[in-house]
Amino acid sequence: MKPFIKYAALAFSAVMFSNAYASEDAVKKALTSAMPTAKIESVKTSEMKGVYEVMIEGNIYYVSEDGKYLLQGHLIDLKAKKDLTEEKLSAEQAKLAPERKKDLEAIGENNMIIFKAKIKKYQISVFTDIDCGYCRKLHSEMDQYLAEGITVRYLFFPRAGKGSESYNKAISVWCAEDRNAALTTAKQGKNPENKQCKNPVDAHMALAEKFGVKGTPMIVTEKGNVLPGYVPAKQLAQALASGE
Repeated sequence: MKPFIKYAALAFSAVMFSNAYASEDAVKKALTSAMPTAKIESVKTSEMKGVYEVMIEGNIYYVSEDGKYLLQGHLIDLKAKKDLTEEKLSAEQAKLAPERKKDLEAIGENNMIIFKAKIKKYQISVFTDIDCGYCRKLHSEMDQYLAEGITVRYLFFPRAGKGSESYNKAISVWCAEDRNAALTTAKQGKNPENKQCKNPVDAHMALAEKFGVKGTPMIVTEKGNVLPGYVPAKQLAQALASGE
């Protein structure tokens, strides 16, 4: 390659990279302005021309290069018949799973309310809100989970926040003489006896925030993978048997 052509090519490449970074910065700036509380983890070009892939709190979104439009959904490669978004989310899960597992071990089972299967095959940790409808549904089917050999370990995540009615119920349940029975009663819509004691509720909430919990129930498998929302016992057992 002649020197002039070589240097021109290098200069062109430098401009292209500079423009790419400028666009990434513009997208991040636009998102920060529109969603100041969002934790933007990364901004990079996507497989679709003119659209950027943005990771926000463990979720993937797509944003136009001018930062005006945001798309929520999955990007599909029609030719290859691949869900590109799902592949990347799975990779992100795999990357974060060991840390989640380590964090749960640090909290310790002595700081959880545990419903033990007689013959344990699997174990899940569930972030729960006493007043959440689907949390109550999951708990009402506890016998089905236990019958599938699934031990359920509960951590509290009152979505209304510290000082809320759900938060106070969580503390009262923890401080009850029989925590398992008190939790079952509370999940049935009955107010637990108001009690105060040293409790791990704040630690649960801090861990939930670290895990990016947005809704409840949120299930974390023994491997540290996340299954958001309510999952019926048999379906959950199948997922856990497949290596989740």
